[in-house]
Amino acid sequence: MLNTVGLKSRNMISLPLNIPDECPYCDDKTTTRTLDWYEIKSPHTKAYDHHLMVQLVNSTVEDVSHKKDVGYDAVEGAIERCIHVTVNWDDFDELHVIGIDEIALTKGRSNFVAIVTTQQADGHVAVLAVLPDRKKETVRQFLETIPKRLRRTMETACTDMWEGYVNAVEEFAAAHAEVSIEVVVDRYHVAKNYRECVDKVRKRECRRLKKELPKTEYEEVKGVMWIVRKNNEDLTSDEREKLNRLFEYAPELKLAYTLREELTSIFEIQMTKEVAKKRLIEWRDKVRRSALTCFDKFLTTLNNWLDKIVNYFVNRLSSGFVEGSNNKVKTIERRCYGILRVTTLFQRLYLDLEGCRRFA
Repeated sequence: MLNTVGLKSRNMISLPLNIPDECPYCDDKTTTRTLDWYEIKSPHTKAYDHHLMVQLVNSTVEDVSHKKDVGYDAVEGAIERCIHVTVNWDDFDELHVIGIDEIALTKGRSNFVAIVTTQQADGHVAVLAVLPDRKKETVRQFLETIPKRLRRTMETACTDMWEGYVNAVEEFAAAHAEVSIEVVVDRYHVAKNYRECVDKVRKRECRRLKKELPKTEYEEVKGVMWIVRKNNEDLTSDEREKLNRLFEYAPELKLAYTLREELTSIFEIQMTKEVAKKRLIEWRDKVRRSALTCFDKFLTTLNNWLDKIVNYFVNRLSSGFVEGSNNKVKTIERRCYGILRVTTLFQRLYLDLEGCRRFA
């Protein structure tokens, strides 16, 4: 009697799994032929597993279980059969650009995991790893798993100013002659640093003005948070007028805002790495000559990371694609009410990034 499997769907069907097959060259001997559209011990065909994967993109196991009238464990089993818990290097021909960043699995708990992604030549972003922590040793161990054929293609690693990532990449490159990779400190992490300096001045000045100005005059400059945060070129005429009114009462904020805009314009201009380094040093010296102290912490950061910051100007690469993946991870966590296993997070991130083109 043939083994059968029931696919729980609208129309119940039974499918033969292993077909006894008589060998034409052996007397009274049979063999078992396994069908290529079915995996041993699976309750579904491979095609149905793939159908479930497409349904899971931007969804949850619980939702797909209800919509498809399939058991929760059966959907999870399909994930295990279709998606590896680590990267399959055979899927890649090059790793010209990789990005490393972290995200907290639980907000406020500092239980960070490191997300390693790559941006392919066609712009497609793929996940390479979800690492259990952001320690240098953990990142270095992962980098050592990269096959030699792909190491030769590595050119740029985009990251924030976390020494663990930078040191891991540099030690990996130093240990392998075939690896020539440059670390680029992400422009947007740099911008976040210096823009926060101005935001602190804004908060301090607004508190001062609220105490010192008459209520009618304070109302004229009230609610300027988003105006100050916007780039000057993006302001409307009304916003610019309100901002100038604020600057009349807060000259220190005006100077901080002006210096911030000058630094942003440096990053917007196409220039060589050498020219960019010179311009950044000139900006740093200008800040030092001013009476401002709000940029002091950022100037230390700029001095420490200057060489890797100016690497941005070589090919103008940033970690924008990494931040996009991080936002997707946050969405996955909210959708699934938290994920605590890095292997599960890798599978779900892989599914959201690759599911439609892999399984549709």
